This record gives sequence, C-alpha cells and structure tokens, in this order.
Amino acid sequence: MQDIGNIIDNRVLLVALIACLMAQALKLVVHIIKHRKLDISVLFTTGGMPSAHSALVTALATGVGQSIGWASPEFAVAMVFAIIVMYDAAGVRQAAGKQARILNQMVDELFHEHPEFNQDRLKELLGHTPFQVIAGSALGITISWLARAAY
Repeated sequence: MQDIGNIIDNRVLLVALIACLMAQALKLVVHIIKHRKLDISVLFTTGGMPSAHSALVTALATGVGQSIGWASPEFAVAMVFAIIVMYDAAGVRQAAGKQARILNQMVDELFHEHPEFNQDRLKELLGHTPFQVIAGSALGITISWLARAAY
C-alpha cells in the first residue's frame, strides 16, 4: 500500500498528468471556438490542438530536470522519451491519419452502390501537425515551471 502512496505523492508525475489534462481541456476550448458547439467527446480523442502527448512528456522531462538535475541520466532518458513521443505524434501517427482519410474516401467511392457493405470508418484524426506538437510542448514546459515556482 505504501507504494501506491508514493506514486500519488510523486510531484513530477502529478504535474505531467495535470499538463496532459490541461491540454485535453484546451482542445475542448479550441473546438468550441472553431465549431461553435460543445462536443465533450473531444476530451477523449487523440489529435488536435494542442498535443496532450507533447504536454505530458515535456512536463515530465522538465520536472525530472528540475528535480534531479539537467545533467542526470534520468533527464536524458526522459528527454529521449519525449523526443520519440513527439516525433511519433507529428510523423507516424499523422501519416496514419492521412492514410485513414484516403482509405475512407476509397471505401465511400468504391462501395457507394453496395449499402450492404457497412464497414466502420477508420479514425482519421490520429496525429498532430508540428505546430500542435510545439504548442503542447510549450504548455508542458510552462506548467512544469509554474508548478516548480508554486512549491
């Protein structure tokens, strides 16, 4: 039971999760401004502005650097992890989203005469633009620095 208490008391982890949740909340705000309607499902989807993945991993890396030291091996691991996650969000998952969009279009065009072919559509909004990743990263770093200043 003590281990669970230690996890809950981990300030670096808590700040990283708060950064992720704030990014998801901002996605809802951006969606409301852009589409002029409330869609709570935006809180539970991937993709969009800002990148919650980027906010999470940059807040984590920043927190590790602040707590243990910028020259520590732990910061190096957190930083490499952040770079991989952000590269994946803007690269691989973005490409998968584009492929899903094209496949959905192909299915729509090829099978519009056959309504019995009722296939679920692929999720198209999977990744992020580089700007969305940078915005998420800036949010994560800012939240980590603000949390550090508050303690």
